[in-house]
Order: sequence, then C-alpha cells, then structure tokens
Amino acid sequence: MSHKAGFVNIIGNPNVGKSTLMNAFVGERLSIITSKAQTTRHRILGIVNGEDFQVVLSDTPGIIKPAYQLQASMMDFVKSAFEDADVLLYLVELGEKELKDEAFFNKIRAAKIPVLLLINKIDKGNEELLGASLKLWSEKVPNAEVFAISALENFGVGEVFKRIIELLPESPAFYPKDQLTDKPERFFVNEIIREKILIHYKKEIPYSVEIDTEEFFEEETIIRMRAVIMVERESQKGIIIGHKGTALKRVGVEARKDLEKFFGKQVHIELYVKVNKNWRSNEKQLRRFGYNQK
Repeated sequence: MSHKAGFVNIIGNPNVGKSTLMNAFVGERLSIITSKAQTTRHRILGIVNGEDFQVVLSDTPGIIKPAYQLQASMMDFVKSAFEDADVLLYLVELGEKELKDEAFFNKIRAAKIPVLLLINKIDKGNEELLGASLKLWSEKVPNAEVFAISALENFGVGEVFKRIIELLPESPAFYPKDQLTDKPERFFVNEIIREKILIHYKKEIPYSVEIDTEEFFEEETIIRMRAVIMVERESQKGIIIGHKGTALKRVGVEARKDLEKFFGKQVHIELYVKVNKNWRSNEKQLRRFGYNQK
C-alpha cells in the first residue's frame, strides 16, 4: 500500500478562523482561539495520521503589517509557510475582499503548489453573499480551488481534508504515528494561560504579555506547574494581578480547568507576574521565547 505525507500550511488575515480550522482537522484543541486579533503568535504544527497518510498541518499567525519586532518575527513564521508547504490553505472570511499584505497575495497567486482557498464563516451570511464571494475569489486567485466552509460548525471541513489527502505526495511519515504536535507540553501551558489573558484583559495588556512555564513536574495523579506572566511595565503588573489578586486568581482557575482537560489529569498551578521591560522589541528576549528563528 502506498503512503502519502506532506505539509499543509494555513495562512490568512487575523480573525479568519485559522486556529478553529486547525483544531477541527486535528480533533484536538492545539491552537488557542479568542476573538482578538494576533491570538496566534507562533507556527504550531498539528499532525493527523491515517493508515496510509500523514497530514502535517501548520497554523501560522494572521497576516499583518508589523509595528514592532515581535510582529516582524511573527511574520517570519508566515513567510516560512511558503517554503516547505506541499499544499497551501488560504483562509478568508465570508465578505472579506482583500489580503492585508499585497506581496503575500501575489505569492499566493504565483504559487507552484496546490492552493485551496477556503471561504470560512459561511454560517454568518446568506446565499447571495456566498455566491458573490465565490465569484470574487475564483477571479482573484484563479490558481486556487475554492471551498465554502464553516470551521466552527464543522461544515465542509471533511470535504477539504479529503482533497488535501488526494493532493499529498507519496512519502513516508515525517513524525511518529502517535505524535499529535511538534510543540512540548510547556508550550501548551503557556498558550492556555495566554488565552485567558486575551479573554479577560483589554487594550494593550494581552499583547504585552508573554508566559514562561518555569516548572513542570508530572506525577502519577497530578501535574505540578509554576508559570510566570511577563509584562512590559510596572503598571501592567498591577492590572494583571487586580484588586487583592482577584484578576490573577481568575486566570489561574480557568487555566487549570482547561489544562486538566488537555492533560487528562489533576493540575496544580502557581502563577506569578514579573516585569520584563520592552521584551517585544528585544531580540535576545524574543529568541528566548522562541520567536526569532534566525
């Protein structure tokens, strides 16, 4: 029996539902999902295995014009998505009419690999809007196969996945067949904590935060972990902690519940807040947190 394997990279503007689609394909909650832009900061691999295939999915940050060094590093992850893809998924939202970066758009139109253009969130519109979107994107990206989906409702996702497998090259598996992702456990601890901060804090706070899980000890019935929430300024530290520690406690309680679901066992977590001045513009700090790959 022949075996297919390949890299499938998901790109698009912020908030188009890339992480929701990735999780729908994988069947696990690997990428965090919030309504705020720039939720995904890293390139996250999700691996789907079948008897005769292995699909290595890559969820990249949303395409933006960088305003500071962290965002520039995030865009490096997106650029790398063009370099090793066997199939490219370009995700747009129903009603969306353009990509924020014209250079990326031209790359998609000139791509030599198969491109699947997915119009997401069709559950939010009507047939007239969908018809106009299908026509628009078929004309804008003539080299792409266009699909209408709702990642959230899992509509059309199976059809897209079937097409991905058809397009994969014949190849042995790249990863062990029982592997779900390329990221270590601490990465998902960091991401789940960061998701709670994105949900509960406003304005600049969520974007000024980075998480560092300093301790992760797994015992038979419990995982004990200690994580530090880094902020850029002293005033942000007070906001994260909140009056008598109530805001920080809420983050800890909600993160613990999700971590227990993710790891399938009891979790004890300790959270601390530290000031790490201007870390988003500091190349050394960005390398430490896994952003600068150069």
